[in-house]
Amino acid sequence: MALPATVIPATARECLWYPHWRMTLIALGLNHHTAPVDVRERAAIADDQLDQALRELQGVEVVKEAAIVSTCNRTEIYCGVKSPDPAALQAWMSDWTGLGDSAAAPYLFHHADLNAVTHLMRVASGLDSLVLGEPQILGQIKRAYREAATAGTLGSELSPLFQTVFSVAKQVRTETAIGANPVSVAFAAVSLARQIFADFSRHTALLIGAGETVQLAARHLRSAGIGHLLIANRTVERASELTAEVGGEAIALGDIPERLHEADLVISSTAAPLPILGKGTVNRALKRRKQRTMLFVDIAVPRDIEPEVGELDPVFLYTVDDLSSVIEENRQSREAAATEAEEIVRHQAARFMQRLQSLGATDLIREYRDSVDAERLKMLAKARKQLHAGQDAERVLEQLAHGLANKLMHGPTSQLRDAAEKGDTDTLTKARRILGLTPRGSAHLK
Repeated sequence: MALPATVIPATARECLWYPHWRMTLIALGLNHHTAPVDVRERAAIADDQLDQALRELQGVEVVKEAAIVSTCNRTEIYCGVKSPDPAALQAWMSDWTGLGDSAAAPYLFHHADLNAVTHLMRVASGLDSLVLGEPQILGQIKRAYREAATAGTLGSELSPLFQTVFSVAKQVRTETAIGANPVSVAFAAVSLARQIFADFSRHTALLIGAGETVQLAARHLRSAGIGHLLIANRTVERASELTAEVGGEAIALGDIPERLHEADLVISSTAAPLPILGKGTVNRALKRRKQRTMLFVDIAVPRDIEPEVGELDPVFLYTVDDLSSVIEENRQSREAAATEAEEIVRHQAARFMQRLQSLGATDLIREYRDSVDAERLKMLAKARKQLHAGQDAERVLEQLAHGLANKLMHGPTSQLRDAAEKGDTDTLTKARRILGLTPRGSAHLK
């Protein structure tokens, strides 16, 4: 998906020239803008697979550095590559996810260099999220950074990029009102529930999972006055930690079939590879409830609740994608702040690319100085040898100066002759500026 025009700097032409001696930064993947939930859940990379995925990604021939961001709404890879052609990365993504080239291609996006940097800054700042300005994504990107650092797949370009991205995201939060309202997928889920259940104090909510999204949902539900909370998790201890904060009862995932009938509202967000709730389990709970309404909000990718549950009556089943209308209302209140945030990102992305370019220039200058110094030492040793042999000092100095000048001028003059023969006036003009030469005929103007 193309980046909004507002995030491309006015100086884009200048920023899009990158030194040939450094890598190209690439962002490639799919997200809620480019792919539906069923594709995103197939592309999701589980936490216990990240290390292997990172190492295999870095094993791709063109890849020098790599990081992977995988959440319920996006699976994106960030790489420093030797070639700007994204074909090898697309092939890796298609193969790793099992989607295949033809199935993955319609949903993949890719950005290079300035656009890649801008994209990651927008993501970290919550500007690319389903819920505009949501803060959870920054924590997820920090986790992706730590995973890549542990796997040893970061280097001289991605590491400073992520550090800069964290700083920019903090600046956006500090200097704009992008996060002023408690808006998130969890908040949207609770807002939806309040439209169905008028008096929360008379109802029970079952939260499945104990991650950041469920923690937020629990806090929002408690603030909204929910009557009772059940929190189910694979590890009951983690669920107990959350109930200690917000109240309620911690249960194991295995207890859900026996307790499900108590819940009017179910919000689920786990990292389970297969659905936790099926049609049969929900149907039995409905019978025990005497067919009273149940609301299920599945904000997990892959999905925690079988889609067939939505066929039951009276059940309301919503996924992340279904929350879009609720989320859109909240988005409108943040648009002014988002405009300010986009400007910060635009400016900081351009600055980062300029710093990256200057690092390349530093390397080139160091390489040139080392080359000149090596030649100097070589010729100086030759001159000393001549002096020790009793040769005339004046003549030795003349030879030293003449020889060093010839050595230093040989490469550039050869290139200048070649440019002149080709009529490459642009190179000749730049060379004059680099060499600090005044154009002929301009001396009298001084």
